[in-house]
Amino acid sequence: MNDNSFSLDTDSFLNRHLGPNKDEVNEMLDVVGATDLGEFIDQVLPESISLEKDLELPTPSSEYSLLKHLRMLEADNKVFKSYIGLGYYNCITPPVIQRNIFENPGWYTQYTPYQSEISQGRLEALINFQTVIADLTGMEIANASLLDEGTAAAEAMTLLHRVRVGNKKDSNTLFVSKNCFPQTIEILKTRAKPLGIELIIDDDKNFDFNDRYFGAIFQQIDSNGEVNDYQGIIDEAHSKDILVAVIADLLSLAILKPPGEIGVDVVVGSTQRLGVPMGYGGPHAAYFATREEYKRQVPGRIIGVSVDSGGRLAYRMALQTREQHIRREKATSNICTAQSLLAIMAGMYVVYHGPEGLKRIANRIRSLAYVLKSGLSNLGYPICNTNYFDTLKIDTSTVSDNSLSEIKKLAERNKINFRYTNDQCICISIDETTGLKDIENIFSIFSSVIKKDRVNVEIEILNIENIPDYAENLKRTTGFLNHSVFNRYHSETKLLRYIKRLESKDLSLTTSMIPLGSCTMKLNSTAEMQALSWPGFSDLHPFVPEEQARGYREIINELENFLSQISGLSACSLQPNSGAQGEYAGLLVIRAYFEDRGEGHRDIALIPSSAHGTNPASASMAGMKIVIVKCDERGNIDIEDLRSKAESNSDNLAVLMVTYPSTHGVFEEDIKEICSIVHENGGQVYMDGANLNAQVGLTSPGRIGADVCHINLHKTFSIPHGGGGPGMGPICVAKHLEPFLPRHILANVGGEKGISAVSSTPWGSSSILIISYSYIKLLGSKGVAEATKVAILNANYIKSRLEKYFDILYVGKNNRVAHEFILDLRRFKKESGVDVEDIAKRLMDYGFHAPTISWPVPGTMMIEPTESEDKAELDRFCDAMIEVFNEIQEIADGKADKMDNVLKNAPHTSLELANDKWQHSYSIKKAYYPVDYLQTSKFWPPVGRIDNTYGDKNLVCTCTSVEDFKD
Repeated sequence: MNDNSFSLDTDSFLNRHLGPNKDEVNEMLDVVGATDLGEFIDQVLPESISLEKDLELPTPSSEYSLLKHLRMLEADNKVFKSYIGLGYYNCITPPVIQRNIFENPGWYTQYTPYQSEISQGRLEALINFQTVIADLTGMEIANASLLDEGTAAAEAMTLLHRVRVGNKKDSNTLFVSKNCFPQTIEILKTRAKPLGIELIIDDDKNFDFNDRYFGAIFQQIDSNGEVNDYQGIIDEAHSKDILVAVIADLLSLAILKPPGEIGVDVVVGSTQRLGVPMGYGGPHAAYFATREEYKRQVPGRIIGVSVDSGGRLAYRMALQTREQHIRREKATSNICTAQSLLAIMAGMYVVYHGPEGLKRIANRIRSLAYVLKSGLSNLGYPICNTNYFDTLKIDTSTVSDNSLSEIKKLAERNKINFRYTNDQCICISIDETTGLKDIENIFSIFSSVIKKDRVNVEIEILNIENIPDYAENLKRTTGFLNHSVFNRYHSETKLLRYIKRLESKDLSLTTSMIPLGSCTMKLNSTAEMQALSWPGFSDLHPFVPEEQARGYREIINELENFLSQISGLSACSLQPNSGAQGEYAGLLVIRAYFEDRGEGHRDIALIPSSAHGTNPASASMAGMKIVIVKCDERGNIDIEDLRSKAESNSDNLAVLMVTYPSTHGVFEEDIKEICSIVHENGGQVYMDGANLNAQVGLTSPGRIGADVCHINLHKTFSIPHGGGGPGMGPICVAKHLEPFLPRHILANVGGEKGISAVSSTPWGSSSILIISYSYIKLLGSKGVAEATKVAILNANYIKSRLEKYFDILYVGKNNRVAHEFILDLRRFKKESGVDVEDIAKRLMDYGFHAPTISWPVPGTMMIEPTESEDKAELDRFCDAMIEVFNEIQEIADGKADKMDNVLKNAPHTSLELANDKWQHSYSIKKAYYPVDYLQTSKFWPPVGRIDNTYGDKNLVCTCTSVEDFKD
């Protein structure tokens, strides 16, 4: 199906998305040795898996038409005033944060900060976030965000379980308060089942502290709005060696006693209400805080402090040996994507408001809740919760038999959403955007139902002195956020300059290409991003009635259809809100399928030795036993080893987890045979979608033989990486697996036999689905296929230019690679003492982020240029790599000192230029301007090479500890 054409309409979006123009494509084809693009793709792609016809996607839209269409869809969403709560609240995103972080590609196109020296801005912003979490919760250590509140609670469950197992305690039962949010309880059920953890879900007062419990989870402000004091429960639990996690509303902790002060072991929750729009469910940064003694058990990433080569303070990701891609099946979590961009927004919200500002906002919310309680009580409505922060539970059954339905009708008529419970009660959650006029409107509805005069609201009652204080056992008496960063930037001018100062320390796609293998750092176009902050999309609560979200539902339904067709599979679930979450969901779907067939004993997962570390981590979390399959000397799956292990485990074989093209960047010729072997032995084929960017429009997981695949929307379908998140990892499945797609307790989604929820909201991080939807609408069938072809061409062009200097580790037929390839740099260590990290740091001096280093093979670099980079940028990168090769040769030839050289001392900072005397044996020009383009475009790394070992030995992960660290 690969035609010979390469044509670009000058007015089409494809012309804006693809880097090379027609002439550049032809020049690159000359270099790689092909006459046209169709012939070239035929040399790369196995004929047996090529699609027989083009995809049937919509006709490509112009950017103007797309935005007009999105405006119509936005209008189809009815944004009522929502008081639903359950962890999602209207909030005010300060415009200075919205414009300069949320809508700023200098922040949202950054990569995960593995190269710390050129990530100092976002690392500082994330350590601010960690400080916010630690201070407000009263805990010792916090991470740099998780996916959502429900999955954070599940991570708390597994941490408590691991700690007790580590202490050789024979207990496998977790107590869960029945008053936790319903979506959280559902996720706990999902995660507990494959791990063999028993959940006892009951009223708090029925917790019997039995020896069978390893832990308990409670909600500080529960689903009834009650503010709970768990001091007595925690004390008794600890006396029985039972660990306790508490889910806490972060904003309320500005005035409520921090869980850490009552001895809690883990605190989790969401930071959504700290200036992050609801967006129909996400993305939002969850938080996780615990005791320092559990620091090596904490899921996700922790930002820490160390020193650079000049002894200056610098930030970096701490304790990276915990990362799941290193620990594989021994990982404590499969988390890869977090919610870094949203954590940065939440942290900046706190920087802007400071501790006093947070207290004012929290007190105002509680004051308005008090006004509402007083007025409704005067009307005769009983209030069910005694202690409250923002949420009241109102009993309507004692007023009249049909009062709840009448209130609901009036509320909808007035464009208001309340939460209606099964016991004839209504829950109303006040938020930052609520005003006195809103309270008056609520009074009008409730008074109309019982034919009483409307309650008058007295403004004076908002004086905080008139509000009854919390009891001593509930209120906060300790200070927080005393560090200067939270007390310095309260004007817009100051915050704007702080944000820009941090942004300037980071390399993003606004600076240069980021050629990371398996990460696909392509164009995140402005047209695709623009609608995310439109109120009709950003201000929608995730649990509004379906008819209020018709615009979103159209996007969701169409995107599910697009992805199903692109994957060649039957159906799609958009619920998983990260790639690793998609892996996990796909494996659970397979397990559910086998259980339904009476084959629940099938639990063997075959995983190639080259697989990404999240594959074995996800399989372990799904309760599977992992059998590693060898790779041959060309990096391909060893078919005979696969056959042997599939046949010997045929009675229990559940799944093969495979990445295609392979993790080594090659289209394996035998992939269909590989899938057949697994199917013949009773298993299913799970395809990791990390490399789908080399498949779209040319082949598909379904065509190849997969039964389920997850799709990294933040890779192939243009959602930006956001400095480490957000991401989305929907799954597509074959027809026989469709009934088992994930359901959700608060929405009608999933299959009739579906697994329980894997994310807190029905469609994961719903708002960013707009990006991938727009990407496909803009490109259409021909566009997405053309993008794939150019991505493969760009990779082969760089390979062709660099293979004279560097060894290419693996190639496919005709000496071609897929959309990425691996440089083998291990020989340089022997010849000159230069290792892969030296080369990565030296590339910073050339203005580049390094390719993926030491994965999937130690001592190598994996390069993926994507289709969005033009030939000039590819050449600039190649020129830099060739010059680095020459620098390595100078060391090997004895022309440069083995220790005092540009590679070992990289990156070079501007501060070194301020020294009175240049300290090195090489010239300043060689250090800073080794190639001509740097004279007009120079990115300056803000710090020198960071000492990671020192930082791990002296772990500091909050702002408040930095001064002690420097001493």
